Amino acid sequence: MTHSTKQRLIDAGLRMLLEHGYNDLGIQALLSDTDTPKGSFYHHFKDKEDFALQVVDAYMAQVHAGLDACLKDKERPPLARVRRFFELTQQAYREQGYMGCLLGGLGQELSGVSEAFRRKIEGCFAAIARRMAVCLEEARQKGEIRTDCDVRQLADLLVDCWEGAALRSRLRRNPASLNAMIDFYIRSVAAG
Repeated sequence: MTHSTKQRLIDAGLRMLLEHGYNDLGIQALLSDTDTPKGSFYHHFKDKEDFALQVVDAYMAQVHAGLDACLKDKERPPLARVRRFFELTQQAYREQGYMGCLLGGLGQELSGVSEAFRRKIEGCFAAIARRMAVCLEEARQKGEIRTDCDVRQLADLLVDCWEGAALRSRLRRNPASLNAMIDFYIRSVAAG
């Protein structure tokens, strides 16, 4: 199946934003990489910011699909579902050469200079945490985690810790930080 011009640009943009970040992403390099005329880019996107924000939306669609596949898998206990999501995410990072999380990279690069990116990325992290909190609540109800836990706080902490570990993984180009983080988190929240 042939991808539309817009989808080809978004797919290449995701890879290039992970590799180079926003400030070092040149529109001309993107156009050359996708063999796309300049006019086609501006037909689909108002400007570079609009393009990058749409790439974030496409990235989040992938994240939500992964969350659905893992967190709704009733064949696994809730904490195992949470772990599975992060294991699959780690696998994707490995396949991409440990480039890490697009949200974390763009958030670090742009949150201090762009209110649009700050709001967008914070909203994305909040959406992930909300989805995690639902699964953690199920874990609490099933006795997998302590009953006195604030699952929303645990979910926020999980996302925060993962993002820090993703950065360390990118710096080191290996999964050690990701493995240690998820192992520590699951042990820390587990009941008993």
